[in-house]
Amino acid sequence: MSGAEFIGGQRQLLSDTLAAAKAEGRSALIAYLPAGFPTVDGGIEAIKAVFDGGADIVEVGLPHSDPVLDGPVIQTADDIALRGGLKIADVMRTVKEAYAATGKPVLVMTYWNPIDRYGVERFTTELAEVGGAGCILPDLPVQESALWREHAEKHGLATAFVVAPSSKDARLAEITAAGSGFVYAASLMGVTGTRASVGAQAQDLVERTRATGTDLPVCVGLGVSNAEQAAEVAGFADGVIVGSAFVKRMLDAPDDKAGIEAVRALAGDLAKGVRGQA
Repeated sequence: MSGAEFIGGQRQLLSDTLAAAKAEGRSALIAYLPAGFPTVDGGIEAIKAVFDGGADIVEVGLPHSDPVLDGPVIQTADDIALRGGLKIADVMRTVKEAYAATGKPVLVMTYWNPIDRYGVERFTTELAEVGGAGCILPDLPVQESALWREHAEKHGLATAFVVAPSSKDARLAEITAAGSGFVYAASLMGVTGTRASVGAQAQDLVERTRATGTDLPVCVGLGVSNAEQAAEVAGFADGVIVGSAFVKRMLDAPDDKAGIEAVRALAGDLAKGVRGQA
């Protein structure tokens, strides 16, 4: 496929995918993997593998040298990608090849600074051209997001903002009104990483977010690492987001091929979890 065939962005594909999962009476499975890890080509193959295993949507992480949300597992993978010379062009290539191979929604999760330095119009144009569905922007305050949202809307890209248990109700209403695609609900305070339990505050956050009157799906991330936890979260959320567990499988694998097979298997287990088959 040529880049010209992609122009327009895939926000509607993202919305349709989430709606299709809901129509099936289940949550969507959303996987996170950083671009460039273990290599650019290896990262692309890993994304294809998690889609093949049963993921509905993939978030491609844009590695950052000074993350505020990512825990030690993802930081390790990001360091590997950055030492390998990863550029934003490699992130765009990752999105393009993952989307072209699967036809499924691929988002980018990134901190604001790389976009700001790259140029908002340039970034949104290129992301739409390669078939990206949108961005998750964990550190961009809603009140400072007008420029981004203007260009994202122009190119048909979703803007998923992050809400946390500490978010006040008025803040939740402001975030849901400004976002599109879905709302990313951080299940607990702190950085990313697997947890023994996702925690009751995740369900409370989902309920408070829905109480704003939003029609956006509310997807829960941070802490989910196995099928049982995925099933628990699927009982109250529209989407289950898993990141560190995938990255850890690849870090622990003896080689890249084994890592790719490991994330495929984990996606299969998690897919059973969100379907109540765990």
